Amino acid sequence: MNWTDERVEKLKKLWSEGLSASQIAAQLGGVSRNAVIGKVHRLNLPGRAKAGSAPASARTPKRTPTAPRAPSFTPRVATRTVARPAGATMVHEEMEVEGVEETRYVSKSNVVVPISRRLGLTELTERTCKWPVGDPLKDDFHFCGGESPDSSPYCTYHQRLAYQPVAERRKAR
Repeated sequence: MNWTDERVEKLKKLWSEGLSASQIAAQLGGVSRNAVIGKVHRLNLPGRAKAGSAPASARTPKRTPTAPRAPSFTPRVATRTVARPAGATMVHEEMEVEGVEETRYVSKSNVVVPISRRLGLTELTERTCKWPVGDPLKDDFHFCGGESPDSSPYCTYHQRLAYQPVAERRKAR
């Protein structure tokens, strides 16, 4: 299909009336919607007029933003938005969050810390302690490597740190 001068003029007229590219393609016949869009782009036609809308000059001007008001309330110390299910909908609410107090493990005086064998990941076996020591991103990171009893992943010392009885955990709070 060739774009004749007559068809181009009809395209311009229909475009200025605000018809969509699909409607123009149907009226012209023999062209697709994408062909119409491409021709409009190559002709540098302005954005099409909206059918039935008011002219641009008759539109109400946008409001200019006003200066922000000072808050008339005191902000909470710490808030956190929480989503929780309530029936068939999700409820978003703000809750005050209390600061978490850091708890420190205080070892008993009769506990002996075993000497670490400083094993790398590839040196671990079924019978070595896999307790990580240090920062994994640093060069001096290693695993304890002490002898682990039975099928435990940790030595006796690190078992006591990893597996705390429920009663001791409640006391720590």
